[in-house]
Amino acid sequence: MAIRSLLSINKKKQKGVIVDRNKENSFPADLMTKCPECKKIYLTKELDNNLKVCPNCDHHYKMTAWERVSILMDEGTFVSFDENLRTSNPLKFPSYLDKIEIDSHKTGLNEAVLTGMGSIDGSQVVVAIMDSHFRMGSMGSVVGEKITRAIEKATEYSLPFIIFTASGGARMQEGVISLMQMAKTSVALKRHSDHGLLFISIMTHPTTGGVSASFASLGDLNIAEPQALIGFAGRRVIEQTVREKLPEDFQTAEFLLAHGQLDAIFHRKEMRDKLATIVKLHQKGGVSNV
Repeated sequence: MAIRSLLSINKKKQKGVIVDRNKENSFPADLMTKCPECKKIYLTKELDNNLKVCPNCDHHYKMTAWERVSILMDEGTFVSFDENLRTSNPLKFPSYLDKIEIDSHKTGLNEAVLTGMGSIDGSQVVVAIMDSHFRMGSMGSVVGEKITRAIEKATEYSLPFIIFTASGGARMQEGVISLMQMAKTSVALKRHSDHGLLFISIMTHPTTGGVSASFASLGDLNIAEPQALIGFAGRRVIEQTVREKLPEDFQTAEFLLAHGQLDAIFHRKEMRDKLATIVKLHQKGGVSNV
């Protein structure tokens, strides 16, 4: 399968410039990228062409929502939902809306999740893709509302619903309004399930807090990318509570898979093909439609 380069998604970003001491040469600040795991340095262009996966150690870098759309959906089929929804400041939290505006400008999103409809290898689906570059993917009222509306749209059109989660948890600036999104999204998923429709949850790094404790863990299939951090409370909080040292791989996707909390781990390079196969297998007529 030909995979579109992520360079077209990134070309709108402003390029910083690093100038040497002699001011004779300059190069873009993001020309090279160092892997946080194996410490090898690569051309950023090379990583983009490799779907933001380290060629040496297979470390999966974080992706923006639009980058995931570019490698997941059939070209030209994705239509986004609810771009007009905007976050308010119910608790009058200082500078909250200013920070929202900065992240919106940086990511091109109205909130920390992109929702919409499109096709994967010809099969129409509704998707929600969380973006950790927007307030660390935290879940506020608009995030919960957009996900709920997307689920309801999938139910209305009898389509599978797929979500890519990436979140630090519920958004503290919105208090209990943020926490209630856990229940709201879960109820919408129950109605979707009652119609016999497929829900696939793909947990990416990191998926934590209220997101992991609600819709992220309710999939008919719960899948993760390799080495994704998945959990509710932080490691140190748990260790202090149980007064035990936790395993080194605790809260990784591999740990959860070994303990029955995940159905599978898919490498990013195989994600699209496997999701397309799963969706087709669950269509009316099953295998005959594949």
